[in-house]
Amino acid sequence: MAVDVLAKNTDLVGFAIPEEERFRLLVESVTDYAIYLLDPAGHIASWNVGAERAKGYQRHEIIGEHFSRFYPPEDREAGEPENALDIARREGRYEKEAQRVRKDGSRFLANVVIEAIRDERGELIGFAKTTRDVTERAETEKELAKARDALFQAQKIEALGQLTGGIAHDFNNLLMAVLSSLEMLRKRIPGDPKLVQLLENAVQGAERGAALTQRMLAFARKQDLRPTPLNIPILIGGLKGQLEGTLGPSIQVITHVRGNVRPAFADANQLELAILNLAVNARDAMPEGGSITFDVREDVAAKTVDGVAAGAYVCVSITDTGEGMEAETLARATEPFFTTKGVGRGTGLGLSMVYGFAEQMSGRLTLSSRKGEGTTAVLWIPVASTDAVSAPPAELKTEARTPGTRPLVVLAVDDDALVLMNTTAMLEDLGHKVLEASNGHEALDVLRANADIDIVITDFAMPRMTGRDLAVAIARERPGLPVVLATGYAELPTGADVDARRLPKPFGQTELARAIADVRKS
Repeated sequence: MAVDVLAKNTDLVGFAIPEEERFRLLVESVTDYAIYLLDPAGHIASWNVGAERAKGYQRHEIIGEHFSRFYPPEDREAGEPENALDIARREGRYEKEAQRVRKDGSRFLANVVIEAIRDERGELIGFAKTTRDVTERAETEKELAKARDALFQAQKIEALGQLTGGIAHDFNNLLMAVLSSLEMLRKRIPGDPKLVQLLENAVQGAERGAALTQRMLAFARKQDLRPTPLNIPILIGGLKGQLEGTLGPSIQVITHVRGNVRPAFADANQLELAILNLAVNARDAMPEGGSITFDVREDVAAKTVDGVAAGAYVCVSITDTGEGMEAETLARATEPFFTTKGVGRGTGLGLSMVYGFAEQMSGRLTLSSRKGEGTTAVLWIPVASTDAVSAPPAELKTEARTPGTRPLVVLAVDDDALVLMNTTAMLEDLGHKVLEASNGHEALDVLRANADIDIVITDFAMPRMTGRDLAVAIARERPGLPVVLATGYAELPTGADVDARRLPKPFGQTELARAIADVRKS
C-alpha cells in the first residue's frame, strides 16, 4: 500500500519539520494513487495530487463534498457508498474494484480501499481512502484472456482437423472398396430391374458417403484442390439458375457485382459447392421465405484483420434476411458437427467445410450476424496473380486424353487389403497384369524381382514407408518408371519432390484408367 511505504520514508535528511507534517507532504505529493481522508460521515477532508489527476477535481472544488459523488448514479441509488463505509466501520477495511466517475463524467475502473481511523480510545474519527485507476491493467488482462481463448480455439480446431482428416482417410479406404466393388458388380449383374435398382441405391449411398468424406477433408484442409483463375461474377451468374431451383420459390435470389473484379484463384468445383452450402444455410434460416443477396466485389486488406491476411481479394458476400444468430451461436458456427437445424436436418459440416476450403485457398470465411437481423457470410478469395492468369489451362489437356492404353504390368501397393484387392480387380478388368505388395519394402522387393514392371500405383498414407518415400526409392533404382500416388489428401508432407501423378481417393475404374493413360503419355 502506498500509504504504508510513505509512512516508512520519514528519514529525509535536511527536513527539520515535524513527522506529521512530513507525512502529510509525502502523501500529498503521490501521483499514482488518489489518497485522501474522509470524516466519519464520508465528507472529504484532504486531497492529494494523485486524486486531482485521477478524478479531475481541484482541491478547492472538492474539500467538504461527500465522496459518493465519485460513484455512478446506479451505485448511489443502490446505497453502495453507505455500504462501503459500514463495512469499513465494522471490519476496519473495505476493498473493491468498481466503476468510478471523473469530474467530466467519464468512467474508469478503480481499485478502492477504505480503512477506518480510530483514536487511542477506539473511537472512529474518520477514514483513509485510496483509489487507483486500474483500467489499463484490466484492459491488458482482458486482451490476454482473449488471446488465450483464441489460442485455445485454434488448438482445438487444429486437433479436430487432424482427427477429422484421419477419419476421412480411413473412410476413403472403406468407400474405395465399396464403390469399386459396386462398379465391378454393375458390369456383371443380370438385367433384373429390382437388382439394378438395389445396386443403384447402394452406389448412391456410397457416393453420399464420399461427399461427406470430402467435407471432412475440406474442414481438415486436406482435400485435393486444383485452383485456377476464375471469373467469379460469371461463375455466380452461371449458378443463379441452379440456386433458384435448389432454394425454392419462396427465396428471392439477388446478385450484385460492384465495379471491375479481377479473376480469383480457386478450385471452381469446390467454390461452387461452398457457395451452394452457404446459400442452403441461408435458406434454412428463413423458414417463411425471404431473399438472399450475392454481392461480388474486389477488396484490399491493408493489414491482417479478423484472420484475413493483408492482400487483394475477391469477396463473395451472401446475405440473408433470416433469423440471425446470437453471439454464442455465431462464435461456434464454423465448429465441425455443430448445427442448430435439429436431428436429421444437417451434418454440422457445411460451414466448417467452407471454412476449411477458404483457408486452404489462402483466403478466409467471415460471418457477421445479429439475432433477428439476418446473417452475412463473406468468402475472401485471393486475386489470381498475373502469372496464374496467363498460364495455359493444363487441366483441360488432361481431360482431353483418352483413358485407353495397351496392356501393362502394374505393381499395386496398398496396406489396406480390401483396397488392394479392389484396385487389382479393376486393373485386371482393364486388361493389365497386376503384381501386389502390401507395403513399401515389399514393393521394392517385387520391383527388383520383376524388370518388366511398367507402372507403380501406390497408396500414399502407409506406415513405415509412405508412398512418397517409395516413389523416391523407385526413382533411384528405376529412373523414369511412372508412379501414381493414390490419396485423399491435398497437401503431402514436405520432402524430396517426386515425379508422380496424384490419383484422388476414392477412385473408380475410369479415374484409374485415366491416371494410367496420363503417366504413360507424359
